[in-house]
Amino acid sequence: QVQLVESGGGLVQTGGSLRLSCTASGFTSIYVTGWFRQAPGKKREGVSCISSSDGTTYYSDSVKGRFTISRDNEKNTVYLQMNDLKPEDTAIYYCATSSRITSRSGRDYSLSPYWHDYWGQGTQVTVSS
Repeated sequence: QVQLVESGGGLVQTGGSLRLSCTASGFTSIYVTGWFRQAPGKKREGVSCISSSDGTTYYSDSVKGRFTISRDNEKNTVYLQMNDLKPEDTAIYYCATSSRITSRSGRDYSLSPYWHDYWGQGTQVTVSS
């Protein structure tokens, strides 16, 4: 049984930091793990992703320079360190995995929800102004 479990969300003030974790279990192959977010009334958008094989990372323009994605293969866990948080970062954050694309597919594919097959339950991030 494949499973993704996110943790680390919460309420933080503008300029604050949070670290999200995503732990995977039951998978036979993961090529890319991504973080996505969805705010009320908006489409789900890709935030960042990381390749399982070579550690290639991608970021959306809105978080580049503030968020950092990393992985611990021994723990099957991917992290998203979020710094300098802004109210517009408020959303439910999901992690998801893909075995259909690799990092060589490029940023747009890697950050597209369409190409990710397994999703966690989500964790709420709220940034107060």
